Amino acid sequence: MNFDRLDFAALKAIGLKQPLIQQLASLGAPPGAALERVTEVQREHYLLHDGHGEWPARIHPTLWQALAADSDALVVGDWVLVLPDAQGGTRWIVQRVPPLNRLVRRDTRGARAPLVANIDWALLVMGLDSDYNLGRLERYLTWTQLVEVRALVVLTKADIAAEVEARVDACRARLPREVEVRAVNGLAAVTRELLAPWLAAGDTAVLLGSSGAGKSTLTNTLVGQLVQDTGAVRRGDERGQHTTTARTLYRLPGGACLIDTPGLRTLQLDAAEGAVAATFDDIVRLAPQCRFRDCRHVEEPGCRVRDAVAPERLKNYQKLLREARRDQLTVLDRRVQLATWKARSRAAKARMREKVGA
Repeated sequence: MNFDRLDFAALKAIGLKQPLIQQLASLGAPPGAALERVTEVQREHYLLHDGHGEWPARIHPTLWQALAADSDALVVGDWVLVLPDAQGGTRWIVQRVPPLNRLVRRDTRGARAPLVANIDWALLVMGLDSDYNLGRLERYLTWTQLVEVRALVVLTKADIAAEVEARVDACRARLPREVEVRAVNGLAAVTRELLAPWLAAGDTAVLLGSSGAGKSTLTNTLVGQLVQDTGAVRRGDERGQHTTTARTLYRLPGGACLIDTPGLRTLQLDAAEGAVAATFDDIVRLAPQCRFRDCRHVEEPGCRVRDAVAPERLKNYQKLLREARRDQLTVLDRRVQLATWKARSRAAKARMREKVGA
């Protein structure tokens, strides 16, 4: 890679970090390649930023096949190497710089689905209205902790929601002390000042949350202009609509990069059981104090965890572990498990028939 051709000042302004430069140095980059960042993905079409402007590009078939073989894909936030077409037409993405981190979830079929890459901060957005759900927020926080991305909880709709102070206090009591919480009015210009400490120049933040949490409204306020449509929530359940249809990276007036994402109806984590357990450090610290070494923190006597941890948090912890365990099962394991469930069901039905016959 010819580093003399790179405008490092411009690239650092859109999130290039020293560790990424070191990753780049280890690549065998083709002559004439340019370093750019993915700012939007629309199927096979990509928008890339070179620090000065955005340009369209397409992924080269060789790179696409290599990523597909690993069940991977380019996402917003990735850094890539680009070559112009020989005739000066299509620009081709030929290599991806190994990312520093990636947020990946499981889709409805259980397949890995990467969302964003090279993130400094995750702004976990939750409305103080009917969107308020501490169990779901805890799941998002676990997700970011798994890849060591720092998180800030942003509680929106503080201007219209009821019981704001009580809900903010409950949120702070449920989450680890080091995770800061801010309640904001997503429409107010002062929100830019409140969140400025987490949006430093050259850093990249991603907005994560469910549909209707206020991410698009917050994006418009932080960018300083209307870049995302906002829709009303449904009457009755106040659930949001998918006003954001693609992940997009925006540059903020203060120099930070912000990635807005479509709301996730469900979030299935992509992690091993041990990794998930490690994110609940309060439970990990207390577990050795339980009477039994293999305590499951359910009904065992002398359980130190059950005495000290909020029941809702412990329940969420156990639920996430079950999901991680299930995702690690092989096809054979799943068949055995299914056969066991069927056998138990048949036995239960047989006992019921015996009771009815008696």
